[in-house]
Amino acid sequence: MIKSATCLSMLLLALVPAAARPLAANPYGDVVSARVLDGWREADGSHVAGLELTLEDGWKTYWRVPGSAGIPPVFNWAGSGNLETLDIVWPSPEVWNQGGDRSYVYHDRVILPLRITPEDGAAPVRLEGEIFLGVCKNVCVPLEVTISAELSATDQKTDPRIAAALAGRPYSAAEGRVRRATCHVFPDPKGMRVEAHLQMPSAGGREVTVIEAPWPELMVSDAVTRREGGTLIANALIHAPMSGALHLDRSALKITVLGQSYAVEIDGCEAG
Repeated sequence: MIKSATCLSMLLLALVPAAARPLAANPYGDVVSARVLDGWREADGSHVAGLELTLEDGWKTYWRVPGSAGIPPVFNWAGSGNLETLDIVWPSPEVWNQGGDRSYVYHDRVILPLRITPEDGAAPVRLEGEIFLGVCKNVCVPLEVTISAELSATDQKTDPRIAAALAGRPYSAAEGRVRRATCHVFPDPKGMRVEAHLQMPSAGGREVTVIEAPWPELMVSDAVTRREGGTLIANALIHAPMSGALHLDRSALKITVLGQSYAVEIDGCEAG
C-alpha cells in the first residue's frame, strides 16, 4: 500500500529525534551524502540547480512516492533567502520488489533537478535545506541531511549533469503518445476503487503504474497493471479518510507508467 506523504511524513518526523542528531552520532549517517550543483540562471530570471545524492554501495533512497514500505523524502527550505518557489523535477525511479512489497527507488547516485523562482531574478539565491530521507539496505532508516549553497545570478552556463537528469524525467502524456486517459470509479467498503484505462503504446517490458492522489489524508494501494492491446489498465484502491465521504476529482490524479524503455506521467483523467 502506498501511504500518503503526510502520513508517512508524520511517521518519519516521529522517528527524527532519535535519528536526526549530528550525522557523526548516527551509525548510518555516512551512507548518503548530499551537495548542491549550482546550475544556471535562465533568461527569464528563474534558476535551475541540482541536488546530488550519493549513496554507498547497496543502499537505496526513495522517489517522491516511496511505495509499500518506503519512507518519503521531506524537504524544508524555510531558511533560504531570495526564494519564491522551488519545484523538484523527479527522474524516473527504479521499481524494487522485495518480500511482496513494491518500492520506487534510486541507488548509487541521483541528481534531483531544482527549478527555482527567485523573488528577485537579478540577485543570488541562498539555498538552505533540511532534508529527511529514508535509506535502505539490510535495514531501513531515516536520516537528516543539511545543505547550504549560494546560487549565482550571473552564471548562465548549462551544467550537463543537471541537463542529463532533466532528460531522465518521465515523458509527458503528449511525449508518451497517450491518446486518451479515462478513470472508472467504483465504491468499495474501504473507500473507492479506481480503474485507469490508458490508450498508449507500450513503455517497454513489464509496465508498472503508480496512481497518486493529491490529498494527503488519502492512501493509495499499489496498482495492479495489465495490458489489453493498445490500452494499459491499472486498478488501485483509494482508502477513505477516517471520517467523512470520499469525493474523487479525477482531474487531480497523477498517473505514472514506469516501463523498461521509458516512463510517462499523466496529469488527470476523464470520466470512464
